[in-house]
Amino acid sequence: MLTHLHIANYALIDRLDLDLRAGFSVITGETGAGKSIILGALGLLQGNRAEAKVIKDGAAKCVVEGEFADFAPTLVDTLQAADIDVEEDSIIVRREIMAGGKSRTFINDTPATLALLKEVSAQLIDIHSQHQNLLLTRETFLIDTLDGMADNAEQLTTYREAYAAFVAAERELKRLQMMAAQSSADQDYLAFQLAQLDEAQLQEGEQEELEEESATLSHAEEIRTSLGQTAQALQSDEFDVCSALRSAASAMEGIAAYLPNAEALSERLNSARLEIDDVLSEVERAAEDVEFNPQRLAYVDERLSTIYSLQKKHHVETIAELLTLADDFRRRLDAIENADEHLARAEKARSAAQVRLSACGAQLTKSRRQAAAEIEKRLIDSLHSLGMPNVSLRFDFAARPHPDAGGCDALRFLFSANKQVALQDVAQTASGGEIARLMLSLKALIAQKQNLPTIIFDEIDTGVSGTMAEKMGRVMQQMGRNAQVICITHLPQIAALGTDHFRVHKEETEAGTTSHITPLTTEQRVQELADMLSGTSVTEAALANARALLGAS
Repeated sequence: MLTHLHIANYALIDRLDLDLRAGFSVITGETGAGKSIILGALGLLQGNRAEAKVIKDGAAKCVVEGEFADFAPTLVDTLQAADIDVEEDSIIVRREIMAGGKSRTFINDTPATLALLKEVSAQLIDIHSQHQNLLLTRETFLIDTLDGMADNAEQLTTYREAYAAFVAAERELKRLQMMAAQSSADQDYLAFQLAQLDEAQLQEGEQEELEEESATLSHAEEIRTSLGQTAQALQSDEFDVCSALRSAASAMEGIAAYLPNAEALSERLNSARLEIDDVLSEVERAAEDVEFNPQRLAYVDERLSTIYSLQKKHHVETIAELLTLADDFRRRLDAIENADEHLARAEKARSAAQVRLSACGAQLTKSRRQAAAEIEKRLIDSLHSLGMPNVSLRFDFAARPHPDAGGCDALRFLFSANKQVALQDVAQTASGGEIARLMLSLKALIAQKQNLPTIIFDEIDTGVSGTMAEKMGRVMQQMGRNAQVICITHLPQIAALGTDHFRVHKEETEAGTTSHITPLTTEQRVQELADMLSGTSVTEAALANARALLGAS
């Protein structure tokens, strides 16, 4: 429950610190006094959008902070999973809105995301404002209500897994069907391309070898001439390099006894002679191997031309890429040639997924119908006590033409307050007061089931008065025995039933208008209720009625 609310520099509020207790509390005040401002601040704690315009004039930022206790143990797991510590059985949620429009969120003084704040606040506080009376016309709200009351979380998970599998199977079937529709033209094209690549009989590394051979054959005469010149330079009738080096080495050996490094120099000369002799042998062999072969050159160039042409056609640069492309063409052709088999498997998989989806959907629908029947009975009992003796209502189920992630059900809420009026869509037949009583009864059921620690009603009493207002107040008073219930009201019959009573009022100062909220003593409550009863000047009769209302609470 919400134990403390702190608001600073928000709209008309300079500073507000409000301590709250369990049970049923009421907030009253004149129109425009600032009750909606407090609700707006609480909305920030739910993760609502923050705007810089809410910051009080002249302030650098506004702060809204709520301290909560007695929350569900599962919430501790949620926070710890987000690396947020929970100590001393307290959760403190804070939003800070900067003048530039940026906002910061903290949970127990640890920075948090808005997504986490929304997840956490949904388990801490529920605010029912006037616009939520339209929720009964929204299918998603109706379905969520039934699922919550029926504890369908596990069934929903199973159904959504089945739905995801069905969507995937249907997507695959459609993909294969589209491929089959294009298969004839694709098959001819792919077969031609593959035949061309296969006919080329490409080999890894072939291109590099052919390019080297082409260069050699194209310059055969030039190569032979250069090799001959090299051999001639190393060994000729006029000069033999190897003989000269042998003579030099022998001369150095002759003075080895007199010159310390002569022997080393002789060895180096012999090594040079041996290396040059080896080079000469390789040059001579190369000269013998090189010959101009125009037939071989023509074959090599033609082969390279084929490779280059295929690479250009397919926008690749290597034979490896061409071979990969051929494998892809072969795989795609295989898929086309076996399309019927693939389609049959896909259709079988889709049918199996549809059967499972239908079974899971039927189970979910059954659970929802059972919950609907129970809710209908309990709502009717509650509405009887709220002055609607002839009420009838029903969750109207229909099969959804195309199941979605929420199930197979199309849902409406039908309502009639009178015996003579047939059930119709609630938006078409229920008055404002009837919808208010209906939503209060439904919220009471939901709160009891979900153990919501804090529920705030903003003028749930719209369209009712007198005895009916008191009966609605009794419902909230009863809810307050199991949860913290706070009601913003204009009706004295409801205000008198609160365990705690707070009054919102405006104050005009030289600095401007500010809003304040004050807890009322018993005498102050009498005065406030009398004001609400009389409207203008407070009479003795109004004061007596106020005391009577408080006495009866």
